[in-house]
Amino acid sequence: MQILMCALLGYFFGNINPAFIIAKFKGFDIRERGSGNAGASNTVITIGKKAGLLVALFDIFKAVVASTLAAYLFPHIKFAKILSGSCCILGHIFPVLMKFHGGKGLASLGGTILAFNPLTFVLLLLFEIVLGFSIDYVCVVPVTGSIIFTLIYAFITGDPVGTTILSVVDLVILYKHIENFKRIQNGTEAHISFLWKKEQEIARIKKNTND
Repeated sequence: MQILMCALLGYFFGNINPAFIIAKFKGFDIRERGSGNAGASNTVITIGKKAGLLVALFDIFKAVVASTLAAYLFPHIKFAKILSGSCCILGHIFPVLMKFHGGKGLASLGGTILAFNPLTFVLLLLFEIVLGFSIDYVCVVPVTGSIIFTLIYAFITGDPVGTTILSVVDLVILYKHIENFKRIQNGTEAHISFLWKKEQEIARIKKNTND
C-alpha cells in the first residue's frame, strides 16, 4: 500500500502541467501547436523563451518536491525517491487530467536526478549541455541522460528495484522521442539554435517539409 501511495504521489505531481496551463491562459491548447507536446521546449516555440524557462523550472521543481516528499513520508521504502520521481515523469508524459497527452519528461527527469544527488545532476547537466549543443538537437538530451542516470544509479546504489523502475522510464522516454529522430532524418526537427535563429529555423523546417 505504501509503495502504491508513493507512486500515486509522484504521478499526481506529474499531472500538474504549467505549459498546458499557460497556453490555456493565452487562449490555445499547446498540444495543437508547434511540436504538439506540453513541455518547456514547445513552450519556447509557441509562446517564448521566458515562458519556456518558467515551465522548465516548474517541471524540475515538481519532480524534486515529489521525490523529496516521498522519501520523507515513506522512509522505509529504499527506492521511494526514484519511484516517486519516475512516476512524476510518467505523470508528466501520460497525464490522466490531459487524456494521457502531456510532455516528454526532460525537465522532470532533471528534477528526479537533482533530488537523488545534486552533484550527479550538475555533472550530467554539463555533459548534456555539451552533447546537446554539439549535435544541435534537444531530443538527444533526455534519451542519453535517462540511460546514463540509470547506469549511475545502479552503480552507486546497487538497487535492482530502482534500476528496473528507471529502465522502464528509459524505454518510455526513448519511445516518446522516436518521432523526433524521424524528423532529424527528414530535416524537419528544430535545432537548439532555434533559440537565437528562430526565423531561419522556421524557414528551413518549412522548406524541408515542402520538399
